Amino acid sequence: MQNAKLKSYLHLHLIVFIWGFTAILGKLLSIDAIPLVWYRMLLASVLIYIYIRLKKTSLKVSPRKLLNYIFGGVVIAVHWITFFYAIKIANISVALATMSTGAFFAIFIEAIYKKNKIDVKELIFGVLAIVGLYIIYRAEISLQLGMLVALLSSFLSALFSVFNADFIKQESAVVISFYEILFGVLAVSVFLLYKGDILTTSFYTLKPMDYLWLFILSSVCTAYAFIVSVDLLKKLSAFTVMLTINLEPIYAIILAVLLFPENEKMSSSFYIGAGVILLTVIANGILKTQGKRQ
Repeated sequence: MQNAKLKSYLHLHLIVFIWGFTAILGKLLSIDAIPLVWYRMLLASVLIYIYIRLKKTSLKVSPRKLLNYIFGGVVIAVHWITFFYAIKIANISVALATMSTGAFFAIFIEAIYKKNKIDVKELIFGVLAIVGLYIIYRAEISLQLGMLVALLSSFLSALFSVFNADFIKQESAVVISFYEILFGVLAVSVFLLYKGDILTTSFYTLKPMDYLWLFILSSVCTAYAFIVSVDLLKKLSAFTVMLTINLEPIYAIILAVLLFPENEKMSSSFYIGAGVILLTVIANGILKTQGKRQ
């Protein structure tokens, strides 16, 4: 029993590491953010559909649920586009440090959407996170646009998470994921069709290594990681899962510094600001989960 739990815990760390590697792939891919997301969602939707067919899971849902999934698909598509765009115009470290603020956006979104009262401790942590962001913003003047784009991506991620928390109560996580990724790629396709990009042969001409990076991004970092993360929620406590997921930006920043030392070399002020944000996210996660335990 103890060995099984340890195996699940190590598996969870692997999944979080894989999510952190997503940012690295975004940097390695030579294509722009929008076609990158289109390829990612297209391939991932096909792979998840194959998984659903193998598991013989029903895809029947009500029209009202489909409308919800269309909304979720558009939000996650724009979130991914802004995320990869931020990485390309700034760097991985700035994008990931800024993305760590998503938990605090969720506090205010839930307050409006669910009419929840804002916890004073969460508000204090939110203010501290803003302080950390301000330190980074002032220190990295040349990367400010990328930071603002990452902030938008962080907000969209929080919006997606809050609404998906309601969707998951009514439907299988795998089915929700399939429809949201499918509608997301359809939304991006409409945009690319409007621009005319998707009709050109150059859109489908990629560098040889891009095919490999896209396959890893769609299969390992999207379809596989999602399915396994859902399964691990049945075996590990919410406390363990929440704390481990908070390590994602740390893994990604360490990887970025090792793989792209010139591009990811930051000022000491950046690491102070990023440290403030990450510590507030972890501390908030501990307090929230302990509160649920009591």
